[in-house]
Amino acid sequence: MEAYLYRRLEDHKVRCDLCHHRCVIAPGKRGLCQVRENRDGRLETLVYGRLIAGNVDPVEKKPLFHLLPGHRSYSVATVGCNFRCLFCQNADIAQMPRDNRGTIIGRQTDPSQVVEAALDAGCRSIAYTYTEPTVFFEFVHDTARLAHYRGLKNILVTNGYMSPEALQMASSWIDAANVDLKAFSDDFYKTYCGARLEPVKETLRLMKSSRMLVEVTTLIIPGLNDDTGQLQALAQFIANDLGPETPWHISRFHPTYRLTDRPPTSLDTLVKAWEIGRRAGLCHVYTGNVPGRAEENTYCPGCGSLLIERWGFGIRYNKIEKGRCPDCGRRIYGVFEDG
Repeated sequence: MEAYLYRRLEDHKVRCDLCHHRCVIAPGKRGLCQVRENRDGRLETLVYGRLIAGNVDPVEKKPLFHLLPGHRSYSVATVGCNFRCLFCQNADIAQMPRDNRGTIIGRQTDPSQVVEAALDAGCRSIAYTYTEPTVFFEFVHDTARLAHYRGLKNILVTNGYMSPEALQMASSWIDAANVDLKAFSDDFYKTYCGARLEPVKETLRLMKSSRMLVEVTTLIIPGLNDDTGQLQALAQFIANDLGPETPWHISRFHPTYRLTDRPPTSLDTLVKAWEIGRRAGLCHVYTGNVPGRAEENTYCPGCGSLLIERWGFGIRYNKIEKGRCPDCGRRIYGVFEDG
């Protein structure tokens, strides 16, 4: 299938404008994501409908805590990614084409089949997740538009490297996004992800200005992105540029893929980051990968009442009423139903 968002150049080269890499691709070659190929001056997507995953997940697993808490989301992915994170949690599928000489696998699936599967499973949304949804943008586009027509919401779980052009196309049919803000250091992005920081910040600002529901996740890696100054700058960026109501998820790192020389994140470090976020003025800061902590609950920013109690990906109770705290009436950021 012909790809979206590219332009033809001289000598049958093309420039892909789907993400901030803006790869210039010679005939017969692929972009950095390894799933878009120049075929004689025409850019083709190699993964349209070739799903490597299709699962029913709690929406909290994305993680999204402020979009219809407790509902199930039908989660899909193809292989491929436009980052090369050394700590990739899903490297077996995200890095498959890069690590296996361009190999692309997946079960051919039509957008209507995804929508029907989501509805049959009682899901309220479809999440484009596990790998980077930007690289299967055309399939996201077709599926999400049909999903909206059928009353489903659409979620991106993304590294935030999509181009402004792609985000503009998506803004009318994507309802919510969880964006990995992996660190607040350009050197970290260059060394460990093969990308840059500023485009991710730009995407986050654009998402918020488009009124998309946005939550941010940072995986805390010992010795790499956990120093106090960097965490303070990251939290301050969220508070100042995205708004203090924007949820920040602080997740625990476990050694994986090509970054196995670091220990798991300590609980003390997670709590330190949580405290930094709260001091920066963030209303909703959550710890991840450590179930049973009070920091995974939602509290009213106005009166401090416990509104949603969680255990891991499960909801024990939710007392938000019509999007507000029942005790003080403060509106809570997000999309909610009565508890």
